[in-house]
Amino acid sequence: MTLLRVTALVTLAAFAAGCQSAEDGAGEPAAAPPTTASAEQPTGAAPEPSGSSGGVTAANTDQVCRAVDKLLLAGSKEIAAESAAATRAEETSEQLNARLKATLDDLADDVREQASRAEDREIEALLTDTAKQLDAGARSTSPVKWLGSTYVDIPPKLTRECRF
Repeated sequence: MTLLRVTALVTLAAFAAGCQSAEDGAGEPAAAPPTTASAEQPTGAAPEPSGSSGGVTAANTDQVCRAVDKLLLAGSKEIAAESAAATRAEETSEQLNARLKATLDDLADDVREQASRAEDREIEALLTDTAKQLDAGARSTSPVKWLGSTYVDIPPKLTRECRF
């Protein structure tokens, strides 16, 4: 049962990271930046963030990034629930691994769908890479280890990079 406890702890860490990004304002509407309408910047477009390599961010970046935040938070909750259920039912590590692989596979598909909606090519690439990471977790021989080594880094990375 040690494997199941480790899974629960790793999942809680990822869940906490997801909650942290939500508490940092992901659930609040973004304040409109003070702008003057001009031919160069359409009304409602966000200015380029400092340190970014591109021009003006696409209009749906905030919407897509928030949707991915919600997906990761829901995925973390599902993984925690699966781990707890596996512990209660005294499932084998193979049974838990199969559940985790299916959840990670579904999560990868959902993130890939959001990537396809992104109008900003940098955000699309970031989310496509995230989906590939989740695919790797779904294919790993030990999703529990993958959760502890890779998954826990995904929410903080997206909090830093998937914003306008």
